[in-house]
Amino acid sequence: MRQAFRQPGFTRLYAGLTTSMLGDSVMLLVFSIWVKTITGSNALAGLTFLFMVVPSLFAPLLGIGIDRLRRKPLLVWGHVAAGIGVLPLVLVRGEGQVWIIWSVAFLYGISFIVLPAALNGLLKELVPDDLLVDANSSLQTTKESFRLFGPLVGALLFTWLGGWAVAVLDAASFGIAALVIARIRVQEVRPEVEPAHLWHQMTAGLRYLAGDRVLEHTLIGFALCILVFGFSESAVYALLDGFDKPATWVSAIVTAQGLGAVAGGLSSGAVVRRIGEVAGCVAGLATCGVSVLVMAAAQQFSLVVAMGVVMGAGMPLMTVAFMTLMQRRTPQPIMGRVSTAVEVVMGAPQAISLAVGSLLVVVLSYRTILGIMGGVTLLASAYIVVMLRRHIAHDLARPVADGPEAVGLDVTPVATTSSQMQGTPGVRAELAKHSTPVGDNL
Repeated sequence: MRQAFRQPGFTRLYAGLTTSMLGDSVMLLVFSIWVKTITGSNALAGLTFLFMVVPSLFAPLLGIGIDRLRRKPLLVWGHVAAGIGVLPLVLVRGEGQVWIIWSVAFLYGISFIVLPAALNGLLKELVPDDLLVDANSSLQTTKESFRLFGPLVGALLFTWLGGWAVAVLDAASFGIAALVIARIRVQEVRPEVEPAHLWHQMTAGLRYLAGDRVLEHTLIGFALCILVFGFSESAVYALLDGFDKPATWVSAIVTAQGLGAVAGGLSSGAVVRRIGEVAGCVAGLATCGVSVLVMAAAQQFSLVVAMGVVMGAGMPLMTVAFMTLMQRRTPQPIMGRVSTAVEVVMGAPQAISLAVGSLLVVVLSYRTILGIMGGVTLLASAYIVVMLRRHIAHDLARPVADGPEAVGLDVTPVATTSSQMQGTPGVRAELAKHSTPVGDNL
């Protein structure tokens, strides 16, 4: 990871993002705890996360704008807007203001699309391709390590002062992040506005993903997993009810995930370099699937918490592996649209999953729901192995020092022009060298 911090600008970017990630870790869990507390409904608490996911369905429209703007200013002003957007939470007083929580959750969902897309582009400006895995690993490790205390701080602050205090803290973290990132020195060329038809521009990211066999099948595997993993946002409260724990005890599970995520994040860079990005995605998915199945059968709450540690170790591995895979295989001019296209591919099944999970928690036991989640997640990892077995075998066979291959056996490189990227369904980029939310609460 140290190599990434030697790149001009990355240390300052890391410092700014660390501040906003801290605010996120304190705030995100409070959304559902707040709804659960004032309504008493597990279903409504789980439904809160649906509002964060809905914006991803319109992500391609945002992607066009992202690719027309320089990455640094977008990241700065995006943080400013996110900080302002969270402040209406100070007006929530009771069940009659649940709509305010859901509205802010929706705005949060927009920030989850715009800010990561801007970050992906800025990272490609600041960090060489061979160090992207280190940059992603350091950011993901820090983000996940906040689970050790962030959710607990949020729950305690919510209990002590109320949700308004958490909202103010989160807004301040966004503001500080914007100030720090604004001081980064980077030379960015203003992106050109392509003359292509709006539909071609809007779908460029999706067409690029469909034309890259590695990204396509990896995303399909992730989508299969996410199609059931959103059940966790409602099932986690049913699980707590089953062990006679109050809603605030969800912070214990998330904190346990943070403990595992620190270890997983610290090792993810080395693991991805050794086994390759696709195999890293598979290993992360399999780890999460096994841990959920054990949770489903657990008779002691301590075992549930222990499996939270195991799951936490798997999440940063698959996140770092996939973000690096996407960044290295995507040309800079369409990075925003590819990033937002990923949000669509993952966001659509997640929205379905969250909605269905809110219904299933009423008719099925949490053990059955967790069993479905774990089984489908393992099937998703198996799908990627079967479809990309040659690519995985190639990565495993190469010398460790070489790093993951740029295109390997699954993509035929061709010269790439702006017009090809906008108008050709089977576009491939000739790259010299080879970045949701899976459910976070359980």
